[in-house]
Amino acid sequence: MEISEVAKQSGIPASTLRYYEERGLIRSTGRRGLRRLFEPDVLERLGLISLGRAAGFTLDEIAAMMSEEGPRIERAALVLKAEELDEKIRQLTIMRDGLRHAAKCRAPSHMECPSFRRILRAAMTGRISVKDRSMGLSGRKS
Repeated sequence: MEISEVAKQSGIPASTLRYYEERGLIRSTGRRGLRRLFEPDVLERLGLISLGRAAGFTLDEIAAMMSEEGPRIERAALVLKAEELDEKIRQLTIMRDGLRHAAKCRAPSHMECPSFRRILRAAMTGRISVKDRSMGLSGRKS
């Protein structure tokens, strides 16, 4: 398959496919002119990469799980990632509930609301610091 067809079928831009190849996540099998060629099973591998990214794994972590024979996903790594997601869900639930409360609160100012102040203290002490790979609710790059 030419790179353009892989991009079309996977929904992943050709530039990202070239980057994944540079990182060793996928491998082209040759070229037709200047176009890279891939085996059809690259789509499954790209699906695994996308699934890993959606779960919060870094490209380095995903690369460590890949081999020429196929994925080698350690169950312990999956359990650890699930625990990280549980914590993220807990923090996001606190934020969601706080935002809903703040939207309905009858206090003259959010700063006068005891519930909002509790959430603010939690954020100030680091108990709420949801971050993703780009920009988290903490406002800092992670």
